[in-house]
Amino acid sequence: MEIPERYARYYLENAPSLVWLLVVNSAAILVGIRFYVESMPEVPTFLWPLYADSPTALALVTASLVTLLPNLGNRLSDAPQNLPLAYLHTFAFVWLVKFGLWTFVALNLGFSAYFGPPWEPSALWDYWGIVVTHLAFVAEAYLVPHYGRTTRGALVAALAVALASDVLDYGFGFHPPLRYEPGLLLPLATVALSFASVLAASRAFERLGRA
Repeated sequence: MEIPERYARYYLENAPSLVWLLVVNSAAILVGIRFYVESMPEVPTFLWPLYADSPTALALVTASLVTLLPNLGNRLSDAPQNLPLAYLHTFAFVWLVKFGLWTFVALNLGFSAYFGPPWEPSALWDYWGIVVTHLAFVAEAYLVPHYGRTTRGALVAALAVALASDVLDYGFGFHPPLRYEPGLLLPLATVALSFASVLAASRAFERLGRA
């Protein structure tokens, strides 16, 4: 998947469109936090970023996009590049791709628990609303390589933290709230998505320091 450069430049080089994207992300973070807080078991505070997967993904990409504010009026290729930013952009991409796809997989593995009859008021959101909004994570992720770079260290770190999150989710029972028991298939799919999202980042990003 690749976002054409003209669309990336339209959204990320102009103040109105970039600010609009930041506002939408910020609103989505609040919606996600509300969902997790209402359903949150006793999770230690320092583990919340790994437990609240989707809000964390949106927070990472929002921070990534904020770094473009000083670059407004210039081309994306002129955006600042350094090692800390490479880690930020890489984590944002990996989390967006992983948890955008994870939500699609999780809801379809428990399809009958989410896809209700259309005459039920919550049916439209419980399946289609959640699936479509989370698949939009993947599209947003592919904006990041237009201005960000990565490194081998950033990719390895992202994979390590993603796998640690998987252990937390399914080894200690802190996976996102589901309407069904995850069994074995969802944990296996989640681990596969950790590797797949890092591989996608490796292919999508240019390396820091390369011309």
